[in-house]
Amino acid sequence: MDTGWMENTTDMAMQTVHEYRAHITWLGAGSAGTETYSSYDRAWCAEVEGKAPLAGSADAVFRGDPTAWNPEECLLTAVSACHMLFFLALCAREGVRVLAYTDVARAELALDAGGGGALRIIILRSLAQLATAADAATAKALYERAGQRCFIARSLATPVDHTIEFEALG
Repeated sequence: MDTGWMENTTDMAMQTVHEYRAHITWLGAGSAGTETYSSYDRAWCAEVEGKAPLAGSADAVFRGDPTAWNPEECLLTAVSACHMLFFLALCAREGVRVLAYTDVARAELALDAGGGGALRIIILRSLAQLATAADAATAKALYERAGQRCFIARSLATPVDHTIEFEALG
């Protein structure tokens, strides 16, 4: 079994730290800036060196562009993708062949009376196609382990509810 980089370590002196950088620019000042709540565009651009820019805005309910990515969608996508990538890595290391994977992810944003709020839950509903039906129990356990290890989910106060179903070819 190849455990590689995913092994837990209790020796904090051996902890590996990776740094990520992004440059976010607000594009919607126009000539009036934030003179009033309705005077500015919510458009923004996220750039990471060597990658295509990501055009974003606020959610349409907050006067944003409904065709652009909003921060809530970016966070939801990050949780879903991170969980998937951990699951696939664990399966590969344990010899479970996953042939296809999809996830229907959603998040609920609860607003408070003061104008703030938080995502109160993130829900992942995953479907994986396995090469062998006999691997379903192992794959289920690995999916749960992926949920415990997902970097993004572990960084959040918001609970992540995740379930998976399997299809098998053989």
